Amino acid sequence: MLDMRHVGRVYRTDTVETHALRDFSLHVEEGEFVAVTGPSGSGKTTFLNVAGLLEEFTSGEYRLDGGDVRALSDDERSRVRNEKIGFIFQSFNLIPDLNAFDNVDVPLRYRGFNTSERKQRIDAALELVGLASRRSHYPSQLSGGQQQRVAIARALAGEPRFLLADEPTGNLDTGMAAQVLALLEDINERGTTIVMVTHDPELALRARRNVHVLDGRIADPVAEPAALAEAAR
Repeated sequence: MLDMRHVGRVYRTDTVETHALRDFSLHVEEGEFVAVTGPSGSGKTTFLNVAGLLEEFTSGEYRLDGGDVRALSDDERSRVRNEKIGFIFQSFNLIPDLNAFDNVDVPLRYRGFNTSERKQRIDAALELVGLASRRSHYPSQLSGGQQQRVAIARALAGEPRFLLADEPTGNLDTGMAAQVLALLEDINERGTTIVMVTHDPELALRARRNVHVLDGRIADPVAEPAALAEAAR
């Protein structure tokens, strides 16, 4: 599903060169649920941006669902991003003057689905996240956990091959975070590949596999589970 080999990402100014990713290699199989951890500034966000085709990489190779990303034009990258990738953000990124139904509808309109298919997809997604009865509610009328579930429904409505989740429980209390994580686990059980960035070691341990990013590289994959377990105590 996702195969990065020796990927580098360098940001340059007139006087400074910053290596956000260095020789970054990660392989994610279809159907996996992978948690990515690491300290602030370790390269996690850059990895997500590159994985989600939001920014280009400087060196190395990245194949997504078997296709070479570097060979894609800007329009092709946009098409692949819209059709195959779902994004879930810490801050929900809902449009405040649209209700839940219309927030989920926004990316589907960009995809060009007709009205009937959009409604079917939206209803199914809201039902899956347990918010069918809140379809007419606006973000201000929903709790933080409910807003995040709307954001997940928005990502799922397009039937992506995999989800990229950036601190999806970061703005939630413990109870709400547990509900959202349980929902992500259920979505993964249904076959969707998930890559989740999180600072919470307890949440990371709920994923099927953990990788740790440090100084723009994947840290020792053998030592990582023990380190996470120790941090969670």
